Amino acid sequence: MWEWVISFCQWLESLSVPTWVRNTLWGYPYIRLIHFSGLSLWIGTIVVLDLRLLDLAGRRQTIAKVAEELFPWTWAGFAIAVTGGVLLFSAIAATYIHNPAFQIKLPLLLLGLVYHVRIQRKVRKWNESPSTPMGAKLAGLSELVLWIAVITAGVEIPNN
Repeated sequence: MWEWVISFCQWLESLSVPTWVRNTLWGYPYIRLIHFSGLSLWIGTIVVLDLRLLDLAGRRQTIAKVAEELFPWTWAGFAIAVTGGVLLFSAIAATYIHNPAFQIKLPLLLLGLVYHVRIQRKVRKWNESPSTPMGAKLAGLSELVLWIAVITAGVEIPNN
């Protein structure tokens, strides 16, 4: 199976867009800018919701209202970050696939994505209570810790 993954990564790198990203002076830095901008929007909106779940911000609005207002921004940021991330990965996929920090980041990222979708689905239920339920607070704290782990792994990718 591992040989198939390596072959796929080598094939991906050989495509025209990844070759352009890798070989032009501004390709890789420009795509990193796009990726980091999307990450800032995506993770930033998630952090705002988590801070609301922890009763540390936005207490004048209900949890559901905060989640509703952030929803389009969160998923727009996600789309931008994933687009940039796929382009960055495709440029040097064979290198990334062997990188221990990348191998940690990817499953954590998928876990964080699933976890956030789960939180978004529970927001209405948590909103029914007059005070923020302990489960909502724990979910917000857990999600913050998870995204800090994802970011830390991502920051370590160039160092490995």
